[in-house]
Amino acid sequence: MTAYELAQVNIARLKAPLDTPLLKDFVDNLDPVNADADAAAGFVWRLQSDDGDATAIPVFDDPWLIVNLSVWRDTDALTAFMYQGRHREMLGRRREWFERVEEAMTALWWVPAGHRPAVAEAEARLSHLRTHGPTPYAFTLRTSFPPGTDGLAPAGPVGDKSRAGD
Repeated sequence: MTAYELAQVNIARLKAPLDTPLLKDFVDNLDPVNADADAAAGFVWRLQSDDGDATAIPVFDDPWLIVNLSVWRDTDALTAFMYQGRHREMLGRRREWFERVEEAMTALWWVPAGHRPAVAEAEARLSHLRTHGPTPYAFTLRTSFPPGTDGLAPAGPVGDKSRAGD
């Protein structure tokens, strides 16, 4: 067993309510895409409500945002899932359903194996990435950091562990 796993959060701003015709194809594909993720090599965990997805879980106190929060074995496992099959198809259609946003909407970070991040943790990581750019605390696929780098606390004064967290 590895000491670390990769957490990822991505959020999206809806163009319309989930129960409208504009979002029908997106909603109809949630269960199949989630099933593909659950079966993917290297998948560990995903945030979900009793309905089996996370569309009703609030993020950043904004009713137009939806959240996807998951844990993977490593970046290779995450990218293998993201860029193939049904998920790749849906990713290619994202502009049909979601607003284009200038700020970062995705963040990655290493968590101790077995840790399951909460939405508040994901919000903190994404906010940190927006403010500071990629660091071991919150990074992107394009600019990533290896597991075991000190990413348990945000960048701050040397030795400041006041926001370290599990």
